[in-house]
Amino acid sequence: MSSCRSLTHLFCLVLALLAGTPALAGTPADFLRLPPGFKAEILVADVPKARSMALGDAGTLFVGTRFGAGTVYAIHDALGERPQVTTFVQGLKVPNGVAFHKGALYVAEQWQVARFPQAEQQVAGPRVPEVIAADLPYKNGLHAWKYLAFGPDGKLYVPLGAPCNVCDEKDFGQILRMNPDGSGREVIARGVRNSVGMSWHPQTGELWFTDNGRDMLGDDVPACELNRMAKAGLDFGFPYCHGGDVVDPEFGALGSCAQAEPPVQKLGPHVAPLGVRFYTGTMFPAEYRNQVFIAEHGSWNRSKEAGRTGYRISLVRLKGNSAVSYETFAEGWLDGDKVLGRPVDLLVAPDGSLLVSDDERGAIYRISYQPGG
Repeated sequence: MSSCRSLTHLFCLVLALLAGTPALAGTPADFLRLPPGFKAEILVADVPKARSMALGDAGTLFVGTRFGAGTVYAIHDALGERPQVTTFVQGLKVPNGVAFHKGALYVAEQWQVARFPQAEQQVAGPRVPEVIAADLPYKNGLHAWKYLAFGPDGKLYVPLGAPCNVCDEKDFGQILRMNPDGSGREVIARGVRNSVGMSWHPQTGELWFTDNGRDMLGDDVPACELNRMAKAGLDFGFPYCHGGDVVDPEFGALGSCAQAEPPVQKLGPHVAPLGVRFYTGTMFPAEYRNQVFIAEHGSWNRSKEAGRTGYRISLVRLKGNSAVSYETFAEGWLDGDKVLGRPVDLLVAPDGSLLVSDDERGAIYRISYQPGG
């Protein structure tokens, strides 16, 4: 693992060219565009297919993956001068979701959740997981990659994506909640097509999450969603209603949009919103505090004439529980029709910077702010 934090930008680029790699850790991510005062750098450059992130108590950054050898990475000293990428475990089945809780790393596979105790400590031999939920609904692999997160209630939250573009499958399209040992499992939300990002409001403790809209209704329909779960048991409309007001042509008779919980903010069509995070740090200016950042992974199914959407970090500004604006915060992962990267997950670091994973480049970025910068 190389680091260029103590070297000049020009020297880093020369080293990168000699090594045959596009960039090294610590070099500015100059292709990204941010508001004045913000800058992006490549924190770690060699995390193939980097997806969800979780930060351990001792500063180890764990990163799940969706494609490849079923690998979860551990980046030691991730925020220090010499981050080191190691393989934490491999050979898993689509270990997209990771969450850290009381010294253990929780990993979501397609049909189960396991935990690895003492995740930041050295162990002799291969790590052996403890399976806490072995029988999660699974059908065909579609939308079976899972996100994991612990809420302020100390419970583990697990979405179950629908195994289809649009269908009526009673055991899917849900968000589950359970105790850290897998007991007490309950369904707390329904009508959720495919959520791959959750965050909790820092003041109210309410769950907010992104949801990917259905495909094949056209370039601009329906909107993807940012949702708020004010209480357990809400129905967010899938498969009969999309984006709060679009009646599904095949399943619309199953319910009414008036009965479904509407999104707090309609997001762009097909932007594929994944990671979502309330900003709780103190590095960024005060107007960003408790506002919502969203990683928009980017469209794959819009026509060439319509152009791609997403491939950015968006910002939803709130007043209370209402959205007052939806705007671009960071962009540059898309150059015309050329894809330069795809943001996946977001994490607020202890110093207040914002970490961003990119599964196209296999990189982790750090976005920081310096007044007058």
